[in-house]
Amino acid sequence: MTIKDLPAALRPREKLLAHGPAALADAELVALLLRTGMKGKGVLTLAEELLGGFKGVSGLLHTKADDFKRVKGMGPAKRAEMTAVMELARRALAQQLRHAPVFDSPAKVKDFAALQLGGLGHEVFAVLFLDSQHRLIEWRELFRGTLTQTSVYPREVVRHAMDLNAGAVILAHNHPSGVAEPSRADEFLTQSLKSALRLVDVRVLDHLVIGVGQVVSFAERGLL
Repeated sequence: MTIKDLPAALRPREKLLAHGPAALADAELVALLLRTGMKGKGVLTLAEELLGGFKGVSGLLHTKADDFKRVKGMGPAKRAEMTAVMELARRALAQQLRHAPVFDSPAKVKDFAALQLGGLGHEVFAVLFLDSQHRLIEWRELFRGTLTQTSVYPREVVRHAMDLNAGAVILAHNHPSGVAEPSRADEFLTQSLKSALRLVDVRVLDHLVIGVGQVVSFAERGLL
């Protein structure tokens, strides 16, 4: 069944305008972005296949434009639109974090980190560098691969902090397994970085561990 075959009240666009985006299923929202399907495959079916193939909304929104090439029906226009939505979400949250202290919106900090790192198939260590009023200066991805104390170099984090004249930082990394529970190695790494940054008067406000659908805060756990 195509969208045109549905009663008007059940079509995604009409549902969204009448009841708001929360009333739509994930596939319906994705279908609105895609707009059209392909011969023999309606847009809702294409949307469902994308969500299944890329492990849900989180995985889909972290998919790069080139990754969509292997999906039949995802031409240049659709690939560009899906990628643009993700980038707009990142920029919107970054703009908000630059205009107010991160403590004013801890949930937005988690959302921003999850948008950057959630769903990745490899481990990435990144840092939100903040000014003296705890507003975002810049997000930087510094290390990739298996993260240990020996692969995340404190001197490099310190160098970037000084380069940006940061007054504080929030550390962040993802667990490709999807489980956000911090490990003992994560705790040890956090303390090492905290000690190194303290020498240049830069505070570590938090360390966020991103999994699938979950972000664990060291500060909230009392681990800092």
